[in-house]
Amino acid sequence: MVENVGVTTLNEPDGELSRILALQRRAFLADGFPSAERRRHRIDRLVALMLDNADALVDALVSDFGSKSRIGTMSMEFVGIIDAIEHTRAHVAKWMRTTPLMRACRLAGLRAEVVPSPLGVVGIIGPWNFPLHLVIMPAAAAFAAGNRVMIKMSEITPATSDLFASLAQKYFDEAELAVVTGGADVGAAFSALPLDHLFFTGSPGVGKRIQAAAAQNLVPVTLELGGKNPAVVGPRAGIERAAERVALGRMVNGGQVCICPDYVMVHETDAERFSAAVLSTWRKRFPTMVANPEYPSCVDTANYDRVVSLIDDARSRGAHVQAVAPSGEQLPDPETRKVPPTLVSNVSDDMRITHEEIFGPALMLVAYRDLSDVVDYVNARPSPLVAYWFGPDDDDFRRFVRSTRTGGVARNEFGIHMLPASAPFGGVGNSGMGAYHGKAGFDTFSHRRSVVGTDLPFMLATSSAVPPFGRVPRLIVDLTMRRARRRTAHRLRD
Repeated sequence: MVENVGVTTLNEPDGELSRILALQRRAFLADGFPSAERRRHRIDRLVALMLDNADALVDALVSDFGSKSRIGTMSMEFVGIIDAIEHTRAHVAKWMRTTPLMRACRLAGLRAEVVPSPLGVVGIIGPWNFPLHLVIMPAAAAFAAGNRVMIKMSEITPATSDLFASLAQKYFDEAELAVVTGGADVGAAFSALPLDHLFFTGSPGVGKRIQAAAAQNLVPVTLELGGKNPAVVGPRAGIERAAERVALGRMVNGGQVCICPDYVMVHETDAERFSAAVLSTWRKRFPTMVANPEYPSCVDTANYDRVVSLIDDARSRGAHVQAVAPSGEQLPDPETRKVPPTLVSNVSDDMRITHEEIFGPALMLVAYRDLSDVVDYVNARPSPLVAYWFGPDDDDFRRFVRSTRTGGVARNEFGIHMLPASAPFGGVGNSGMGAYHGKAGFDTFSHRRSVVGTDLPFMLATSSAVPPFGRVPRLIVDLTMRRARRRTAHRLRD
């Protein structure tokens, strides 16, 4: 283990990670379930870490990306999660309450209840696109549920990861919260730990490897992944308004957001008008790019090359590619890693862009003739994290919701499905499993344990489960079966 400005760099990750896990597990078992006050205090220290050092953390993030809006970063990484964490903090005591079960149990001489119990030690593997937001939010939920937390920060944003790891040591004992940094070897060792739960945010490809590693220890996982999120412009939508919101939604963090619209489906009679409105929105919003410190770069060269190659591949296979580059600026620019907003239409299934998540400032347009074409197109592909619909809450919208399988649905605005603090957030199928935010996060990091007892002087279940069986058990079995058969037959006749 080598110290670097207070940050733990792991030369032998297996041994050091195992030591931290053992430390946290011993502390968890020794202290028992933490009180609501203790849980709230841990959440408060997590929020204080974030707020006290917000400017320095934003500086680190801008440094990691090379070009990134400070206000946008502050908004997405900090401001956007404060209310959600406050909601969790305010409900900790309520969510912790024991739930009594049926009164009939008491009439039968049983006391039965469900106790929300902490799991123990929760591991969180963070991504690079929002390296603070997407570890702080699940950590707050894990603390609310009474757990200890280990965090593996992304190696792609080293300045941010190192600073956050250093700061964590000032606000938390290592037995409560431990933050580690390092490369792929540390990530692999982290995902193979015998944790009590593992939470990962990232790509479906890496998610598969995370789940496979966790499975060796039967560690339950929550996977918050991505995918090709569709935006559907319904037949009654306002074209210009929909185009503006899709265009801007695509460009949040330079398109490097798991909930960005990846492709938009527009009726074939409106496609040309929609395209013109998208391009116009981008031109007005970004009059300069290369020297614009608020125009986001791709996070690193590998991601820049990947986005550019997706566009180039589509162009070479016959797609219509329209890039909005200001006059006099050479884009894409490998030095600044900036890619101009790009609209790609006339696509076909042999293009990589139709199958791979773009995760950059490009938007794919698909024309449709009928709503059935939309449903069939979306359902023929892996389930996305979110689907967007533009238009009124009418029969077409409700049919789309009923007929498709997505992590969430947002209507007429980017990311609006995440605004209610109590709304669960998570994917389905290829876009993930499990959910958090609000009580869903508390439940994800809790075990609902049944506790049942009796003070009756005679035996209950055991007396009828062990042979030899007397007349009474036989009568009870016979009566129960006859009643069940009559009830089922009656329901089928109806």
